[in-house]
Amino acid sequence: MTNLAPDANDSSATRFLEAYLVLRDGAVWREIYRLPTNGSMMTLGRDATNRIVLPDDRCSRTHCVLFFADDQWHVRDLRSRNGTTIDGVPVEDTAPVDEGAIICLGTTELLFTRELSRPLDAPFPGSDAPTREAARVATTDSDTNSVILDRQSRPRFISEGDLSSESAEMGGSVREAFATLYRLIVGMMSSSDTKQVCETVLEGLLPAVGADIGAVLLFPEEVDDRTQPGNLRIIAYHTPEDLPYRRVSTKLSSSVLSEGEAILARGLSSSAKLTDYGSLRDIAATSVICSPVRHGDRVHGVLHIYSRDAEHQLTAEALELALAVGDHLATILESLQQTESLTASLRRAEDQNKSLTQLLEIESDLIGDSRPMRELRDSIARVAVSDATVLIRGESGVGKELVSRAVHFNSKRRDGPFVCVNCAALTETLLESELFGHEKGAFTGATERKAGKFEQADGGTLFLDEVGEMSPSIQAKFLRVLEGQSFERVGGHTPIHVDVRIVAATNRNLEEAVEAGDFRRDLLYRLQVIELYAPRLSEHAEDIPLLARHLLERACHRLGRPVMELTPDAINKLCAYAWPGNVRELRNVVERAVVLNPGSQITAAELLFSPMVGSDAAEPDQAEPPAVSLEDVERRHILQTLETTKWNKRETARILGINRSTLDRKLQKYEVQDQDSPPQ
Repeated sequence: MTNLAPDANDSSATRFLEAYLVLRDGAVWREIYRLPTNGSMMTLGRDATNRIVLPDDRCSRTHCVLFFADDQWHVRDLRSRNGTTIDGVPVEDTAPVDEGAIICLGTTELLFTRELSRPLDAPFPGSDAPTREAARVATTDSDTNSVILDRQSRPRFISEGDLSSESAEMGGSVREAFATLYRLIVGMMSSSDTKQVCETVLEGLLPAVGADIGAVLLFPEEVDDRTQPGNLRIIAYHTPEDLPYRRVSTKLSSSVLSEGEAILARGLSSSAKLTDYGSLRDIAATSVICSPVRHGDRVHGVLHIYSRDAEHQLTAEALELALAVGDHLATILESLQQTESLTASLRRAEDQNKSLTQLLEIESDLIGDSRPMRELRDSIARVAVSDATVLIRGESGVGKELVSRAVHFNSKRRDGPFVCVNCAALTETLLESELFGHEKGAFTGATERKAGKFEQADGGTLFLDEVGEMSPSIQAKFLRVLEGQSFERVGGHTPIHVDVRIVAATNRNLEEAVEAGDFRRDLLYRLQVIELYAPRLSEHAEDIPLLARHLLERACHRLGRPVMELTPDAINKLCAYAWPGNVRELRNVVERAVVLNPGSQITAAELLFSPMVGSDAAEPDQAEPPAVSLEDVERRHILQTLETTKWNKRETARILGINRSTLDRKLQKYEVQDQDSPPQ
């Protein structure tokens, strides 16, 4: 049989992120199973030999298996009687499991997640709780009186059947309690994120108070109502012997959240009335502590601690220690939140600074005094004042990003961020994460929460280069954002609203892509609210001398070279070249000459063109060409364009960016007679 799990000696096994299966019980999610981080297989079924035993008559004895391969968890159906489905799709043999997938086996449903604190489908049912002052020692029989304890005084204990007896001495000394608290605080302060600090609390607190099971449940930052247990998210939990954590009834949590005080309930195993405490009997708990995690008036969550040992139930001293730990945990959580907020602000500032730096380091600008360039600048000035979506078309290397920057920095959003994304440089998964961000644990390598480009561009402009290279699935999500400006991070469920202007660019014919089924028609309509066309360099060849000198000056400055100049023969050679790579190719040619030339002048012989296919035909002889005037260059360019269009003067005028009457005047000026054209 093929071993589906990685070898134990394989270093890749240490890179597995934690993953969980959450079992639905009725209308709520209950038990949580931690998947093995070493990549070993997990079998599921009715038989007791399975790693996860499911009491479901419609499940087979060994129904299916989960295993880790190729950096992802997979499900394999083991020829079960009623089959296995993932999000309603039957598993024929083996299928990958993505974040948030619902795995169905018979009537059993399990949620697969890498983020334990992700919202679950249904809130946990709450119930009203009696008023409590300070910390309470409670019994499970609602007919039995309770004694209210003062946190600053020594408490009395009440056991069922003997309300007047005093408790035994509290276990451990005050010195030991302070030592435990000190060790926990040191460990919490050294933690780098919320999950780690919560795990540190459980690892230190449970053995200190003699508890078996514990969990930290916190409210998401964006939740305002902090009185409803259904809004709590499980951040960390600990159970013995790899048992699942079973979330119990929320009566205790409801009382703690409404009153802001902790509760200690004891003698649960001997009570005949457990309706108030839900499934505590299911986990064989004999005593439980539910303590708030709070700082001042702000409640961050609750701390659950259970003991299953009837001989050593949780004590009031354990309650006091849990209260102190919860208070310190809340303080550290607020500090971590401030740190994360500052880190996010710093990251945004760095992105803005990077954008400004890139702007200052641009190798060229919208340089040129030709008619196409003047018309482009005029169009940008008219477009920039609105917030309409802009689609920039043009060949690769013509400067579409420069056009988008000009739109942004001439708009009312000029003080906001300008964020660029190259849609062709990223895979589908990475592009989705890059655009929308991701939550910690959303996929392999997602070690922390990351804000996407949409969030980074809030209040500014998002430039999507090569938008035609988006995959169909990303196109659909992107279209929804364009229509509603709301999205969710990868692995998250909280809607995020942003104020972003979209400027997109492409060198593809999107209309042809729509006909071929590669691009969504509705997305094209949404993008082409306003279109700008960036002309090819050959369409404004008269700007080449000015643009080349500008690029030369910038290259010398950036490379730390003395000011250099282009000789007349070099200018002529540049003007005679066809420039299939447009301005980008011109920049590379000039920079190559600056690097290789030790002198103060660049001659035609020192201009080396790229030896690409087709460039030899366009490149002039390497020998110095005869000097020609700009009028000769223009005449030659007009004739080449006429030949390309088979002497279609209307098309030639469009390509040249001039009126038909202007073309006729130039043909008359350069004495281009009918004999220069082929027979009609």
